[in-house]
Amino acid sequence: MEALRAHGFEGRITLIGEETHRPYDRPPLSKAVLLGGADSTVVDSDLDALEVDLLLGVAAKGLRDGVIETTEGELDYDGLVIATGARPIQLRGDGPQHVLRTIDDALALRARFIPGARVVIVGAGWIGAEVATAAAKAGCEVTVVEAADAPLANALPVGHHTIPWYAEAGIELRLGAMVGTVDPDGLTLVTGEKIAADVVVSGVGVRPAVEWLRGSAIALDNGVVVDEHLRTTLPNVVAVGDCANWYSRRFRRRMRVEHWDTALGAPDTAAAALLGESAVYDPVPYFWSEQFDRMVQYAGHHADSYLLLRGDPRGDKWSACWLTSTNRLSAILTVDRPRDLLQGRRLIEGGQRVDPVRLADPGVTLRDCTVS
Repeated sequence: MEALRAHGFEGRITLIGEETHRPYDRPPLSKAVLLGGADSTVVDSDLDALEVDLLLGVAAKGLRDGVIETTEGELDYDGLVIATGARPIQLRGDGPQHVLRTIDDALALRARFIPGARVVIVGAGWIGAEVATAAAKAGCEVTVVEAADAPLANALPVGHHTIPWYAEAGIELRLGAMVGTVDPDGLTLVTGEKIAADVVVSGVGVRPAVEWLRGSAIALDNGVVVDEHLRTTLPNVVAVGDCANWYSRRFRRRMRVEHWDTALGAPDTAAAALLGESAVYDPVPYFWSEQFDRMVQYAGHHADSYLLLRGDPRGDKWSACWLTSTNRLSAILTVDRPRDLLQGRRLIEGGQRVDPVRLADPGVTLRDCTVS
């Protein structure tokens, strides 16, 4: 909305939202909201000044050229932005389970986090770790169940270095444990072992919320397929955020990134595409996670790269760097080393070659590791 107005669009803008809340930020849900530091994360945007018609509690149900079908009827459009995000994956079973995606989810979970409550979190990914942090700080008895042999196994090959963090926080980490069903009194593993719980949280990932587009002219493949301009296969329709599977010129592959920074940076390109301007969306993906009193940040894309550690992961502050075969930084993960993240992101953007020996020395700043 803001990007369209900034690009000079003076026509009518209608914002359709399935939730009944005004637009809000999601990152604080697993941090400030779950920890009790905030009750609302509403975005400070003057929709009246932007002349936006806001339709809350209205869901998209179908799409054809020039018309979007909703739960409240049909709406005509000249240009359409698809930003329907993703939905958390639910575990099998007839027992109650919580997810963390909306402000209502966060507030409901926070209310259940009382001292002594037995909280079992399925999945030791980013969300699972942040939920576990909040539950432990609230005085709950926390168990994290992970099917892989290390936390973050689906995201990074350095997750095993975070295993000690769970014990330090007083959290039981069960690795190599696959859940069979969620039951009324906890959950059952595929081995038949039962784990009692007062609260079960599913943190095993999300799927793009694009089911409403099936049967339309929009190409779907792990989300909405878009080009480097965020244009879909249907004219005058673009997609942004968690549901968009976009082509990155920088990394020469399709990417669907489920993080706030991606949604923040895409609207300008999407607005330009709708208004017939030329703009390319090709960011260095970035996200952060606050877990176990540590700030973990990541930038880039580490596929087809080799790993080089910068500092000792057994210590408090360290980084992991991924280099291409030509010694160019493709990704960096930092633990309480914000300068490394800032400088590393710039190196990825610039594509400079680096000296691996100097890079491995945490006493050398990253910007001093480049070579001609």
